[in-house]
Amino acid sequence: MTDNTLTGINIRLRALEPGDVDLLYAWENDTAIWNVSNTIAPFSRFQLEEYVLNAQNDIFAARQLRLMIDSVEPGEQEKTVGTIDLFDFDPFNCRAGVGILIREPFREKGYALEAMNIFIRYAFGTLHLHQLYCNISPGNVSSLNLFKKLGFVRCGVKEEWIRDGNGWQEEWMFQLVDHGE
Repeated sequence: MTDNTLTGINIRLRALEPGDVDLLYAWENDTAIWNVSNTIAPFSRFQLEEYVLNAQNDIFAARQLRLMIDSVEPGEQEKTVGTIDLFDFDPFNCRAGVGILIREPFREKGYALEAMNIFIRYAFGTLHLHQLYCNISPGNVSSLNLFKKLGFVRCGVKEEWIRDGNGWQEEWMFQLVDHGE
C-alpha cells in the first residue's frame, strides 16, 4: 500500500536528493530572495552538498526539515517547482515555522496552495504539531494572500525588523493553530 501523506493531485513533497544541489545552489545564491530568507552571504556548492547529505538527520535532532515540491501532473514530465522549509521545530511546544519558495516560472499556478495544504496536513497529522507560524513582509502580497487563504491569522508586527536599501521595514507574523476540529 502506498502512503499518500505527502502527495496531492498535482504535486508531491519529497526529501532532498543529491541531484537537488544545483537548484539549491541557484536559490540560496539568488540575492533577489535573500530579503525573505534572512540570508546575507552566498553558500558554496560544498556547503549545500554537505547539507543534502546530512538532511536525513532526524527532525528532532536537526530542528528543521526541507522538502522539495515536485509537479506530478498527469501527462507531464515530473519537475521540481519549489521547496518548503520547516524551521525552529519545537517538539515540546508542538510548533514550528514554515516557509515556501516556488520557482519563478511556476508561480501563480496553484502549486504553493496545494503544497501548503499537504504540508499542513503532514505537520498537524504526522508531526502532531499544534501550531505553524510564518513571517511575511507587508510588500510580499503573494505570500500574504496564500497564507491568509490557508487560514493563517496575523498575530503580531515586528517593527523595523528588516533592513533594506530603503531603511527599515516591518515584518508580520502569522500563525495557524490546530484546534483539533
